[in-house]
Amino acid sequence: MTCARRLYRLCLGLKEVMTIAETSGSPTRLQGKYGAMVVCWILGLGSLVSWNSMLTIGDYYYNLFPKYHPSRVLTLVYQPFGTMAILAYNETKIDTRRRNLTGYILFFISTFALLVLDLATSGKGGIGNYIGICIIVAAFGVPDAHVEGGMVGDLSFMCPEFIQSFLAGLAASGALTSALRLITKAAFENLNNGLRKGTMLFLAISTFFEFLCIYLYAFVFPKLPIVKYYRSKAASEGSKTVSADLAAAGIQTEVTQGAEDDDKQQRLSNKQLFTQNIDYALGLCLIYVLTLSIFPGFLYKNTGSHHKYPLVLIAMYNLFDLISRYIPLVECLKIKSRKGFMISILSRFLLIPAFYFTAKYGDQGLMIMLTSFLGLTNGYLTVCVLTEAPKSYKGPEQNALVLKGQGGELPLDLDEEREFIILDDHY
Repeated sequence: MTCARRLYRLCLGLKEVMTIAETSGSPTRLQGKYGAMVVCWILGLGSLVSWNSMLTIGDYYYNLFPKYHPSRVLTLVYQPFGTMAILAYNETKIDTRRRNLTGYILFFISTFALLVLDLATSGKGGIGNYIGICIIVAAFGVPDAHVEGGMVGDLSFMCPEFIQSFLAGLAASGALTSALRLITKAAFENLNNGLRKGTMLFLAISTFFEFLCIYLYAFVFPKLPIVKYYRSKAASEGSKTVSADLAAAGIQTEVTQGAEDDDKQQRLSNKQLFTQNIDYALGLCLIYVLTLSIFPGFLYKNTGSHHKYPLVLIAMYNLFDLISRYIPLVECLKIKSRKGFMISILSRFLLIPAFYFTAKYGDQGLMIMLTSFLGLTNGYLTVCVLTEAPKSYKGPEQNALVLKGQGGELPLDLDEEREFIILDDHY
């Protein structure tokens, strides 16, 4: 009888330990890490695949609307940049789950609307169809602001591998569309109405990926044990943005008023976070300044007249940008020193004279090598900064820190749009 009681007490103790592990234990015991990494990669892919597909079918819209400068107009109407600024400023009040789902649903609707519009009009031109396309493309900017900032902020208080996988998915969208672009360029070039068929393929693939992202984020990702752990931990530290995600996973959170007041006293302000991480913010800005000063406008303007050569350069950039985002998974290859970050980031500016003299005096092989190195350093340093910066902060602080960093990209996005205008003037 005594043995039975001891066994019963032991079972109760084990049950209590498991309960604690689910709420505050080590995440290494929880399952679903690699599955979550795959889901994050697909969610990253879905964040940019629609826009990257849009860029690759620019020649189709030029064929339909030669008088309306589609590459000039579409790249500008895409940028309602105020959306991300507003969302970043109000990050503590916005439900993360609703924000991200809204973004992916809008991506799905917008991409599908482009497909339906082209099918309904049988691929005809005209000012009416052009205005419709402009409205749909402008709508792309709203879900982009929702998803990119929302997902990076959401993943910032989880393990670094999640945000790394998401950023790798962003790069993969460029590599995927570049590869499909080269394939369809060869496969449909000599077929009747081949340009339109290639466009339909791109839009169909994009629509499928957006639907897949909705399903994964709504029904799969929140139920993974390791995701539950990190979100529960963030909620216990005062985060109010994860309550809907926890409810979707069947976890109810109760935050007392005292805990909320405690959190307000302990949580660092946005100004304090920025001051403590000004080097990371400056470094992230410099990464994009250098990259966007070369890619893609300079490559199109200064790489000869062969119609496939710029496409090869863009594909090589996207490929090495994707590969480099996996390098930080190897701990010994990851930069952790702040001084090392700044030295590496500033050293990249030597690429500006290197590209200039290569375009003027070098051959195509050297230009391909430099473009590959540009993509390699861009992806690697971006992942290193965004995975190292949130460390040692609580969940709400990590979310705020990374969201403000994403908001800092806004002026640079406008520079990128200007580069595409240069392409329009060049062709």
